[in-house]
Amino acid sequence: MSKKEHIVVGLDIGTTKICAVVAEVLDGQSINVIGVGSSPSRGLRKGVVVNIESTVESIKKAVEEAELMAAVQINSVYTGIAGSHISSESTHGVIALKKREVLNGDVHRVIETARCGAIIPSDRRVLHVLPREFIVDDQEGIREPMGMAGTRLEVDVHIVTGAVTAAQNLSRCVTRAGLDVAEIVLQPLASSAAVLSSEEKDLGVVMIDLGGGTSDIAIYIDGSIRHTAVIPIGGNHLTTDLTVGLCTSHADAEKIKVQHGVSFTDQVSDDENIEVPSVGGRPPRLVSQSHIADILQPRVEEMFDLVRREIRRAGYDGMLVAGGVITGGTSQLPGMAEMAERTLDLPVRTGGPTGIGGLRDVVSNPTCATAVGLILHAVNHEQSPQGIGVGSGGAGDGWWSAMLSRVKPFVMNFF
Repeated sequence: MSKKEHIVVGLDIGTTKICAVVAEVLDGQSINVIGVGSSPSRGLRKGVVVNIESTVESIKKAVEEAELMAAVQINSVYTGIAGSHISSESTHGVIALKKREVLNGDVHRVIETARCGAIIPSDRRVLHVLPREFIVDDQEGIREPMGMAGTRLEVDVHIVTGAVTAAQNLSRCVTRAGLDVAEIVLQPLASSAAVLSSEEKDLGVVMIDLGGGTSDIAIYIDGSIRHTAVIPIGGNHLTTDLTVGLCTSHADAEKIKVQHGVSFTDQVSDDENIEVPSVGGRPPRLVSQSHIADILQPRVEEMFDLVRREIRRAGYDGMLVAGGVITGGTSQLPGMAEMAERTLDLPVRTGGPTGIGGLRDVVSNPTCATAVGLILHAVNHEQSPQGIGVGSGGAGDGWWSAMLSRVKPFVMNFF
């Protein structure tokens, strides 16, 4: 296969499916999707790798399909990470400016100061250090401090960490599939880049990525991220409920959920019956669609109730003027946005990837939000003068660039 310059690949390694999206970046700005590949995910549970061999095979299938469509050779990818092991905290950093304007190095230095102020256990890995706001001489609410004059620079940051072993196993799977990991990105951060508008982020919004094993949350206010969390309930729990409630196989329960499932009983009538396959050679049975809704509705309510509790626990209840945006595969269940509105008492819409060209119709589905978001995150990070968002110990170019920028002055002085 031929190689093309300015190729960026997003690899979403999810609990139920693995999706690879290939994009060509033109003029460092325009993003055209040129290839998509997907395969069922066999080796993850609740967002965490539990079987490396199965995960590697699933990655290879998705990447090969994307390579064939795009007619390129994929060498490195941006991949997402999620799971209940993800946690976050806020911290503060401050440095002296010596009565001069803020330079790029000052921004890096104050962020690093804030990061060093956080107590990170040895079994945790920093994934992102995300500035909420900068403060120059007590002037708050600054997003881009470079060029401003002052004697003191402060920053409030949101630090996201994950289990070292989870990140290592994820990287190992990608590496064994013959690929390099450019960066590991928090999945809700990537999904937010694909489905949220700048106006929503400014007004205050909660993004809920409803995946197979988990539901990821990201809260934005005043244009910056304020809180991230992972809810340990996803689409697989709905399928499991149907498996038990209908006494059928997991595969048949998944088909019934996709083809006939709804989020609440108000959307169906008792007159419509669905044929449900039995197990053990027993004959199939007829079950009303309202009975299927009766099984699914309590779990959907529980899912959004946990989201509501997380919003309140984080202290952002009543501050989300733009409401909520749901995305991910499970968001496609009919009535999901309406149920979210009922439970969260917020206006809610279903969001798909935006801000891209090329095969837009192929990736406009919410199931591709994370993969497309990984590409948008990569492109936006390359354009960012602050170099924000690279976690410590990462394998990507961003980490090496930051390291080399620190080593270079010492080398120059030595010689």
